[in-house]
Amino acid sequence: MQTSKMHEKEIRRILYKEIKKLPLFKTLSRKEKKVISHKILNDILNDYNYDIDVTSKLNELTNTPDIDNLVGLMTINDMKKLIERTNSKLIKLPLHNRDKVLKDPELNAIDKLLDNSIINTLLANDSFTPSRRDVFPYHYLRVEILKALKFPELAYKKFCRELLNNLEQKTYRTFACLPLNKKLFISDSQLCTFRGSLSFVQLCNLMTYMICQFMMSGKLGGPFQILGVDSTELAAITNPYPLAMVTLPNGQKVRIYSEVDADCGKRRNKRDKSEYFIGYRLHTIVVINPETGKACPLISLTAPGNHHDSLFSAQLMALAKAIGLEAKIVIGDEAYGDADCEEINRKYGVKIVTSPRAVVTTPKNVEDDGKKVFLNGSCEVPMQYMGRTEDGHEYKCNAEPGECFYSEVCPKFREISLDAGFFGQIPKQVPLVDELVVLRKNLERSFNLLKNREGLKDLRARSQQGTSAMATFANMANLLIEIVGTRTTIKKEDPQYKIDWKEAA
Repeated sequence: MQTSKMHEKEIRRILYKEIKKLPLFKTLSRKEKKVISHKILNDILNDYNYDIDVTSKLNELTNTPDIDNLVGLMTINDMKKLIERTNSKLIKLPLHNRDKVLKDPELNAIDKLLDNSIINTLLANDSFTPSRRDVFPYHYLRVEILKALKFPELAYKKFCRELLNNLEQKTYRTFACLPLNKKLFISDSQLCTFRGSLSFVQLCNLMTYMICQFMMSGKLGGPFQILGVDSTELAAITNPYPLAMVTLPNGQKVRIYSEVDADCGKRRNKRDKSEYFIGYRLHTIVVINPETGKACPLISLTAPGNHHDSLFSAQLMALAKAIGLEAKIVIGDEAYGDADCEEINRKYGVKIVTSPRAVVTTPKNVEDDGKKVFLNGSCEVPMQYMGRTEDGHEYKCNAEPGECFYSEVCPKFREISLDAGFFGQIPKQVPLVDELVVLRKNLERSFNLLKNREGLKDLRARSQQGTSAMATFANMANLLIEIVGTRTTIKKEDPQYKIDWKEAA
């Protein structure tokens, strides 16, 4: 019998599916939405059988893409070839006039990193007809990046009216590649349509383009890539009261809100905010510079806020593999350690290092404080860690000849099973594991930048797809800032982050 949470997620999946069959649902009044939501939810519950196991895929239950079956994803190597092929075909003329207009040093440097032809290649669909267009995909993308870089606090309508479509704002119009002597304007509704038209594959390819630029810039640091996974909540702009809510026989609650994809999730403890929020969680792969300890978000999955982080460990590793991010070690908080880490290690070759849980039963004949391992209750010499086995960790007797009275009669080795505490995928006594656990705290700082500097704190999207697009633009802006180095705050020689990474390798 499956857990009650699986049935709750399955009912929610069916509910999403039925509501999205109604194309005019968003245009209805709140009163009409409540009537329809109650009817659909009651019809589902009347026909639902709790005795049948849930067979839906995990991505369907969490309302996320099926990473393993996506078509069109480009790897980092593919992107490098595209960049080289594009550069070899194009003859770039010196743009002196453009440099004179782009007086902002940061925008000038970022402008040179964005290749319009590559952006069009990544975003144009099969029906794209250049000869019939005045505004191209690269125009929209540049406008979104400009807003994330300089004006994240402004509403789109105000940004477009007062800055982008103002012919006197030559710097911003030049960065967006809009003419300075012609009234070619881009409205907030056009940008909304652009965000809604982007598929998950296109968003991933955009991030792969930025990641490729980031790696080629040399800002990543040493040869050892360390990835991290973490999440942050993104509260949606929606009515906090659900359209319909029902309590299942198992005690779980199913809610549907005006923003259909959003759901109620639990927020990390924050003094200035409530315990719960309505919206999404952004699950992100973060790369850590081994020389400075600085973390930079690379690529994200957006999911409703009610799902536990552990459900996304495998999906994030699948996404990393799909775009060609290679790492042997991934660090995360305790929540990601609840996943099937052994299955992830077998499938993707990645070990997940998390903080040990405080409440874990200590194995027999292991010290509670120092976690020294002994063979039995009579042993006085701590054992030496030898490495991983299929089922756990192997320890060998470390006693010198003649040091132990029982050396002739004991097996001299023991195996300890994996747990969520000290004896995780990599036991904490292995050198540099403590440093990795401490380094994980830097992941939270990168999310603070995304929220407060790139504008994800005041989310203005009204759908999961729009939220995913805005998160991608914020990630792109963050990487571009790191590449040009105009806002660097951590010095490379800071001794706080000095770790002997050769020893780690």
